[in-house]
Amino acid sequence: MYTQSNTAADAAKWASLLSEAVSKPGLISEAYTAFHGYSIGNQLLALTQCHLRGITPGPIATYPGWQAKGRQVRKGEKAITLCMPITGKRKAEADGDDDAYFVRFVFKPHWFVLDQTDGEPIEAPATPQWNREQALAALGIQEIAFDLTNGNVMGFARAQSIAISPLNPMPHKTTFHELAHVLLGHTSEGAFADGEHTPRSLREVEAESVALLCCESLELPGADYCRGYIQDWLRGDTIPEKSAQKIFHAADQILRAGLSVGNGD
Repeated sequence: MYTQSNTAADAAKWASLLSEAVSKPGLISEAYTAFHGYSIGNQLLALTQCHLRGITPGPIATYPGWQAKGRQVRKGEKAITLCMPITGKRKAEADGDDDAYFVRFVFKPHWFVLDQTDGEPIEAPATPQWNREQALAALGIQEIAFDLTNGNVMGFARAQSIAISPLNPMPHKTTFHELAHVLLGHTSEGAFADGEHTPRSLREVEAESVALLCCESLELPGADYCRGYIQDWLRGDTIPEKSAQKIFHAADQILRAGLSVGNGD
C-alpha cells in the first residue's frame, strides 16, 4: 500500500516514519499493540498523531464505526489520518479494449481513537498470535536444509526458499530477514548468505529493516541487533523513500501471512 502518495508533502512520509521507528526502541511494539488491525505504516502513522496530540493509543474506528459500537465521538475531536486505497477506472482508448482498473493510495482523516469517544465500554481486541509454519505456507516460500559449512553464516535465501542455520541463536530474526530477501525480489539475482561478513548493500538494509519491524511487532528478541546493523550500514544516511515503501509492504506480508486472525485494512 505504499507505492504512491497523494502530494509532494506526502512523498517523504513513509521514509520519515521508518527512520523514527529505527531510531526509537519500543515505538513499533507500541504501535502494533494499539493498532495491529492495520498495516504497519498506518500503525506508526496513527501512533505518531496520538503522541503529538496527547491521545491515549487504543482501538480505532471511523465515526459510523464507533456509533455502531454504542460510542459517540466527542464534539470538536479531530480525526486521525490514515492511508487508504482508492480504486479507479481508466476508459479504454480503443474500441474492443477493456477498461483498466487501478488503485491509488491517499491520506484521509476518517478515524478516531477510543480515547476520543464516550459511551458503552468495549473490549479491546486481542493481539493475534503469529505462526511461522502458517506464514511460510501462505507466502509460498519453502524452508530447505541448511547446507553451508561456514560457521559464521546464520541463514540464506535462494529463489523461493530459505534456510536457517541450526546454530543460529535468533532463528526468528533470520527467518524474517531471509523471507524479506525473497519477497523484495533480491533472490532473483542470486542467493544471499547472511553472517558476520554480509555485503553492506541497500538490499541488506531493506531485509534487516523488515526483520526489525517483525521482531518488535511480535516482541521477539533481536531488535537491538537489527538497529545496530542498519545504522552501521547507513552511517548517517537515510533509507530512501522507495525502499521504505518496500520495507513496510514486505513486513506487512510476513505478519499477515502468519496471523491467526484477519487485519483491518
